[in-house]
Amino acid sequence: MSLEERPAAGGQRLERGFYDRDPIVVARELLGKRLVHASDGIEQVGRIVEVEAYLGPHDLAAHSARGRTRRTEVMFGPPGHAYVYLIYGMYSCMNVVTQPEGVASAVLLRAVEPVKNIQERTQGPGLLCKAMRIDRRLNGHDLLSDDFFIVDPVRAERFNIVKRPRIGVDYAGRWARRLLRFYIQDNPFVSKK
Repeated sequence: MSLEERPAAGGQRLERGFYDRDPIVVARELLGKRLVHASDGIEQVGRIVEVEAYLGPHDLAAHSARGRTRRTEVMFGPPGHAYVYLIYGMYSCMNVVTQPEGVASAVLLRAVEPVKNIQERTQGPGLLCKAMRIDRRLNGHDLLSDDFFIVDPVRAERFNIVKRPRIGVDYAGRWARRLLRFYIQDNPFVSKK
C-alpha cells in the first residue's frame, strides 16, 4: 500500500488552508500533529511538541526582517512549504511557511517526540532535522507532497500549552521577549522548559 492509499501516519494530511493563517495560530495548532518524512523506503514520524512563531518582516527575529534574499525566498512564497536553512554552517533547521504569498512568516519546528523510525535525539531544531534526515535539499518542498508532510492524528489529544520567549534571538531587541515559543507542558522531548 502506497503513502497515497492509506491514512498518512494515522491521520488526515494537513491542507494548504491550514498553513495560510496567522503564524501564532498555526504554531499553536501544530502542537500534537505528526511530521512525516519518507525517503529511501523508510517512513519516519515525529509528534510535534515545540515550535516558535516568526511573524514576518516587521519581526526583527525573523529571517525575513533582512528582506527578500536568496536564502529567505521560500519564506515569501506560498504557505505550506518547508523553509530549511543551515545554521553555524552545519545544522539544518526547518520552518513551515505560513500566511499568503509575500507575507514571509513561518513557524520553526523546535522538537518532536519520536513516533516511528527515529533513533536519535530530537530536542532542538538541529537535532530534529538530523534525526529525521531533513536538510537543505528539502528547502521549498511542498508539505502537501507524498514524501514530506504533516498530519492531524485520528484521535484528538488534550494537553496544556506553555508560552515562552523564543530561543537564540537576543539580537532582536523587544522581539526577543515576545512569548512566541509554544510547547506541550511536561513533554520530555521539549528542548528547553
